[in-house]
Amino acid sequence: MTLHFIAKDPETNGDHCPTVWFDDEAREFVIQGWDAGPELLARCLLNGPIPDTESVVRIPARMAEVLKEALNVADRTAAVR
Repeated sequence: MTLHFIAKDPETNGDHCPTVWFDDEAREFVIQGWDAGPELLARCLLNGPIPDTESVVRIPARMAEVLKEALNVADRTAAVR
């Protein structure tokens, strides 16, 4: 597995901040974010249950460019498969 570090939230201090990676073997995005918190989690549950093996996390909209870069990495690594 190659886990490609994409970026951390550029507006935080570098510790404990939202981060994005791309796993090119599993073909998955790996996202570290803030806990959803009970109110947001309750709103998410209105659409159905969340399995114990899954989590809801939040990342700021300012990381849109980071997510775009992760998509680009996914496209590039798919091309070499």
